[in-house]
Amino acid sequence: MSTNLAGLPPRYLRTPEASRFVGLSIRTLEKHRIYGTGPRYSKLGGRVVYRIEDLQAWVDAAAKASTSDPGKVVVLPARRHTPAELEQARQPRR
Repeated sequence: MSTNLAGLPPRYLRTPEASRFVGLSIRTLEKHRIYGTGPRYSKLGGRVVYRIEDLQAWVDAAAKASTSDPGKVVVLPARRHTPAELEQARQPRR
């Protein structure tokens, strides 16, 4: 998913649009936000918005070449995790 966004003004997606962009349900994306396992987001005037670049980076970080490939980082399931699990998942893999 290589999209050249250079030169365009920043584009922000609300949760329904962002969920379609990454292919998850709205509720799953909300759970990822609540548990700290999802893409970066901002709150503008009380509304949650996502930058396309942040959504793309989150999806790209989870990319794998095969089922045995550990990937660059672990994208945890949308559920409550211990601080140790969150810290371990944020560490880049070699």
